[in-house]
Amino acid sequence: MRHLLTLFDLQPMELEAIFTITRDLKEKFAAGLREPILPGRVLAMLFERPSLRTRVSFEAAILQLGGGSLFLGEDVGFGSRESVEDCGRVLGQFVDVIVSRTREHQRLVEFASHCACSVINGLSEQAHPCQALADLYTIREQLGGLKSLRLAWIGDGNNVARSLAVGCAKMGYSFVAASPPGYQLEASFLEEVREAVPGAEVEQIADPREAVEGAEVIYTDVWASMGQEAEKQARAATFAAYQVNNQLMTRALKQSIFMHCMPAHRDMEVTAEVLDGPQSVVLEQAANRMHVQKGLLAWLLGKRA
Repeated sequence: MRHLLTLFDLQPMELEAIFTITRDLKEKFAAGLREPILPGRVLAMLFERPSLRTRVSFEAAILQLGGGSLFLGEDVGFGSRESVEDCGRVLGQFVDVIVSRTREHQRLVEFASHCACSVINGLSEQAHPCQALADLYTIREQLGGLKSLRLAWIGDGNNVARSLAVGCAKMGYSFVAASPPGYQLEASFLEEVREAVPGAEVEQIADPREAVEGAEVIYTDVWASMGQEAEKQARAATFAAYQVNNQLMTRALKQSIFMHCMPAHRDMEVTAEVLDGPQSVVLEQAANRMHVQKGLLAWLLGKRA
């Protein structure tokens, strides 16, 4: 029984195994076959935050694999009406796997420690591993079997940035984040990545123009994430120089792709012409959330590659 709370929990060979299952299931899906390899399995989604892609992609994934799902919102009293420990001990006896979208990463860690089934992080303030898995799979689809590439993250050093830094290190990719002072990835986190993956090329700089030089992948996210709405105006002023636009994209490689985990704010962190342009693969990213999560569920629940 395994948990996926951050991408530190997966070894490179395990990433490859998940992607192998994903590719097989996606090819069958494209051919009109939805193989029910997990009949009777139950997925519980314990969500403290709103969601479009995470919720729908996981529900569709388990249904297509032959299982079922339960959506559990704040009405279940997670951490309020019942303790985190009791919720974990009880819920883990009813279902086969739990996706938790939580406000506090440490509470997710505590919850998983009391569950008798696999727990998947559907988003916390520290990590978004499922998004990063889909992103890495999308990069491989779009750019082929490149053994090395440069991913330039432009903007806030948030949960998605952290997960991508770990994922890129495990895939052998170079990761560089360009963020304004005060919003950068912590030096201690980057050192943790280097310790987990010796030789990992992960760095944090301030200049977005320098970051995208020679990059095959340009990635950004909203300037104010969930829970930061009160900071929206201040962040907009701070991040104005970090907008991804055509001028910035010309500094990257001509064959580079643009990525965004969505939801996106056109003409804020990215211009509409880039988000909707020929280099953008944001819709492919979104679609791959379901496919990669099918691979992840099959891997976690015993249908290993």
